[in-house]
Formats: sequence, structure tokens, C-alpha cells
Amino acid sequence: MSQPAPFIPSRPDESPVPPAPWRVFGTRSYFRLWLAQVTSSTGDWVGLIAILAIAARVSHNSGAAVGLVMAARVIPGFLLGTVGGVIIDRFDRRRVMVTCDVGRAVLLAVLPFMESLAGLVAVSFALEIMTLLWGPAKDASVPHLVKTEQLPSANTLSLVASFATFPLASVCFSLLAALAAWLGSFDFLKSIELDQEALALLVDALTFVVSALIVVRLPIPHDRQRRGRRVDWTGTLRDIKDGLHFIRNHPRVRGIIIGLGLALIGGGAMIPLGPVFARKALGGDSATFGALMAALGFGAAAGVVALLALQRRLPKVTVFEFSIIGSGVFLFLGATATELAFAVLAIALVGACAGTAYVTGFTVLQETVHDEVRGRTFATMYTVVRLCLLISLVISPLWADFWDWVTGAVLEHRTATFSGVHYSFPGVRVALWCGGLINIAAGFWAWWSMRRAERAEARRAEADGDPGDTGVADAGAA
Repeated sequence: MSQPAPFIPSRPDESPVPPAPWRVFGTRSYFRLWLAQVTSSTGDWVGLIAILAIAARVSHNSGAAVGLVMAARVIPGFLLGTVGGVIIDRFDRRRVMVTCDVGRAVLLAVLPFMESLAGLVAVSFALEIMTLLWGPAKDASVPHLVKTEQLPSANTLSLVASFATFPLASVCFSLLAALAAWLGSFDFLKSIELDQEALALLVDALTFVVSALIVVRLPIPHDRQRRGRRVDWTGTLRDIKDGLHFIRNHPRVRGIIIGLGLALIGGGAMIPLGPVFARKALGGDSATFGALMAALGFGAAAGVVALLALQRRLPKVTVFEFSIIGSGVFLFLGATATELAFAVLAIALVGACAGTAYVTGFTVLQETVHDEVRGRTFATMYTVVRLCLLISLVISPLWADFWDWVTGAVLEHRTATFSGVHYSFPGVRVALWCGGLINIAAGFWAWWSMRRAERAEARRAEADGDPGDTGVADAGAA
């Protein structure tokens, strides 16, 4: 189930973050549920990073294999999102959450002993199914634990728990991978063949056990007479069809949504290609990949925090456009890097630009779209984002393998020499360069599309004095 957009006000004059949201922690039951979510979300992120690292290792750095594993994490939410809502409406939500936590702990505990790609795909798929059930069950339980006026604060803190744990999980994985490598250097531990990911996965399994122990004691009521709605198996396909029709008729919305979608296709390549890039381009290991993901997460957090402090004084449309362009420029530079320090800096800036583009894009939509079509706008936004992410996860690894074949055929050992300096051209580097160029093109396309929409609206306003019939308001200072 997709999370709502974080830090987006429902009205242009509303603060993006409720005042003093931490006051809701005074409700002890909610605070315990929030701690369970922090623990569970951290486990989700650590598990994702570890599975990607294992996929790269067991497939001998095949980008296609990593993409297949990532697709297994995206497809359940893309096709089966409505099923989760049906299940949690028909069963005890506390039991659903505890069962999902225990199930994820068991899967992660056996994962270090799994060395086949098919097994990784199956585990990834099962983990995502359980995550799809845990999240909505938690969301549906919150109104039972806090007052109605506290819900905005609770939702804000829930989003912090979901997204802010990514950089924390990345650092934890990187440190645990490095610790596992150090422990594996001792003769008396070599016999157990401690992989770099194994220690992280075992600690990860414990996080879900802790979450289950917290949730099982929460006072969440269960209505035995509650009936769930019927499963709509065609919902996603209908959402795509309706979304494409909607953005075709709203040029300004089209500029923002397609700009974000194209940027996600280009920038999203860093997720499935990250472990391969860490090994082939930087000569690193799983800890190196963890460092890159930590940089991406901390960069995104820094970008969002800086924007929240400055957004009332910034031209949001311009910030949106140049943030997308900036993410492409820094992704290109990061892919060029041969040293970890430079790559970490560049990827952190990619994260900062991506976080800024995400928040400004959603904010501009909130400020410029009329209320009567706002629901359709964001339904379209979530559908396009999910579709573009799936495209990126499937295509970018195949694209990297294609360029691996090309550079291998053209260059000996995929290496060229410039003024006595050897520089490698693995396919993953070329694929990430292409991703950066896609982001740059997406930013310029968004700029062109928005200017074109503004000119069209100005001409229509001059002709009939009624620009509001498109469902899109004047952006003004946005």
C-alpha cells in the first residue's frame, strides 16, 4: 500500500508539519505503536538492502538478477494493493501485525542460508506481501489510540518512522557488514562462513521480533462483525487508464507528474544497480553499497528539511524543475566516480535534489489544482510513480547488462587509458550515466511543459476570462 505524501499541506496556507507533533507521544499506546513502526520500518529497509547485496553476490554482479529481485518487491503493491485492505478489515488487526512481524523474522533468519536467485525472489515477494498487510493494519489502528484532533500529528510521525529510518538502516547495514567481514577474518569463525549480509539479516530478524512483542500488548479493539469490502482485481489497470486520461487533459499537471515519473525512471536505476556499481565500479563490497544507500537517504532527508525551512521564500515550480535537473547531474557525476568518498558525496546530492523535487512537486500540485479534481490528481500521481518505478527496476539492469556486453566487445577488459590513467567502463557505469541524462532531460521537459501550460492558460484567460474550467488554478508565486 502506498504511503500518503509526507509533509504536504492540504491547503496552500497550511503549515506542512503540524505544530509540536511530538505531543501525541503523551498517548502511551500510540507511542508504543510508533516504536513498533520505527523498529519494523528499520527492519524493512535493512532487509531490502541486504537482499539486493545478496542478489548481486550470488548472481556474480548481474544487474538483471538484482532487478528481478527488486521487481518482486514492487509487483505485489502494484497489483495486489487492494487485497491488503480487505484482509485487515476482516481480521483482528493486532493479530495481522504480529503474524506479519513473526513471518518476516522467520524469512530473514533463513535468508543467510539461501544461495539461489529463485529463493531470493520468493522471499522478497513474501516479505512485501507481509509489509502490505502490516502497514494498513497499523494505519487503521491509529484512530483507536489517539484523539481525532491528534491524527495529523500521528500521521506526520508515522511518515517520519517510515522514511527517516532509511538512512539509519543503511548505516546499520554498512556497519554490520563491515563487522561480519572482520569477524570472518578469525580462523575459528571461518568454518561457519559468515557472509557480510548474514549478521545484518540476523539482527534484522530480531527487529521484527521486538516489533511483534510491542504490538501484541497494544489495546487495539477488534469488531468481530466487521465486514471487508470485495477485492477489486482490476483496480490498478483502471487507475492507469483513468490517470492517463486525466493528465492528457491537464497540461500543468502533466508537466509535474510526467517530470517526476521520468526522473524516477532515471534516478531509480541507482537502487537495483547500486550493489553492482559498488563492486564493479568502486571495487567495494556490501559495506560499500550500504554507504551509498546511507548517503542517498541522508541526502534526501537534508533536502526535505532544508526545503521545509525555506519553501515559503522559494519559487516552487523553478525549484522543482532544477531539482530534477540537479539529480541527473549529480547522478552522472556519481557514476563517473572511482573513489568511494566522491561517489558518496555525489549520491548524497542526488538524494537532496530528489527529496526536494518530490516535496515541491506535490506541493505545487496541492497549490494549483482545484479541490474537485485533487483526488484524481494524486491518484494519478501515485499510479504513475509506481509504474515508472517498476519500469526502472526492470529495464535498468537489462540496460546495464547490454552495455556490459558492448564495452566488453569494444574495450579490452572494459578499460581505457587516458594520459597513462586507466579508467574502467563497466556496463553499470554507462547505465547510470544514461539514468543521469534521463533525469536532466526530464527536468528540461518539465520546464518546457510548465511554460507551455502557462502560456496556454494565459491565452485562454484573455479569450474568455475563465481559466478555472481546466481544474487547475493559477500557480502564482508557486
